[in-house]
Amino acid sequence: MNHDHQHGASCQHDHDHAKKHDHDHDHGGHGHHHHFDPNGNGRAFALAICLNTLFVAIEFGYGFIANSTALMADAGHNLSDVLGLMVAWGAATLARSTPNRRYTYGLRSSSILAALLNALILMMACGAILWEAVHRFTSPPPVAGVTVAIVAAVGVAINGISAWLFMSGSKDDINIRGAYQHMAADAAISMGVVISGLAIMATGWAWLDPLVSIVIVLFILVSTWSLLKESLRLVLAAVPDNVDAAKVTEFLSARPGVTAIHDLHIWAMSTTETALTAHLVMPAGYPGDAAVDAITEKLKSDYAIHHCTLQVEMGTTVHGCTLHEEAH
Repeated sequence: MNHDHQHGASCQHDHDHAKKHDHDHDHGGHGHHHHFDPNGNGRAFALAICLNTLFVAIEFGYGFIANSTALMADAGHNLSDVLGLMVAWGAATLARSTPNRRYTYGLRSSSILAALLNALILMMACGAILWEAVHRFTSPPPVAGVTVAIVAAVGVAINGISAWLFMSGSKDDINIRGAYQHMAADAAISMGVVISGLAIMATGWAWLDPLVSIVIVLFILVSTWSLLKESLRLVLAAVPDNVDAAKVTEFLSARPGVTAIHDLHIWAMSTTETALTAHLVMPAGYPGDAAVDAITEKLKSDYAIHHCTLQVEMGTTVHGCTLHEEAH
């Protein structure tokens, strides 16, 4: 009887205690409402997709008229960014889905997959631009400087506005950061095209165009690498960068009555929400709902952990993490 009470109350998911712990589950399981503004980001995605789709059509049209393969190729690259924005928007929408019997966390992790996909798309786009730039070094084609510079300047404005729309959301959500980096990268590439177009008009040095492209692409690859690494870590259920696992362990160990901790796991449910499970060894027994609620609230407010499951044990039997046993 004592063990049943311990387990049910501490896990906070037992149906017998559902009403008692409703407020805790709401705070932990739905903390994303404090981190994610669906309406604001929805408007940003809709506007950015419309602006960039319009620009793709304009850029391809002018590239066709001016017989500029560079402009038409850049239109193709910008089209891939529109698709990337659609992926990010779709994932942000899915992340708000309600949990069900099969997907007990909902579809929150789709935002992590979208961030990884966007990083890979950006890497591949940079590779294509780099390949084209190297090819143009060997046989630089004639560049219609005025047309290219004007169209690229429009691109700077559109991509710059699109990047600005995602700037605030990019700090706490790597899915939004992926969209932001896409737009910022395009703005940088377009600015490089403007500069090289003007320089070519003044000097006639056609090789400036591929040189500027290579410099910008290398800069973008460096910034995208961190996005790729972080999103890949989240896919592999690593501790998110904004959570200090050592401090979390120290905090839980210091709780009154806790003599040991095991089976501590911290991972990202989405690009904005973190989950934690842990077994707390408390020889004196279950400390009561209020004490457990205080721990979960502190984990949320001070350690960015939005959904936690704690199991209390008295230490009368030997427990060890099965994952650690398998490792040996």
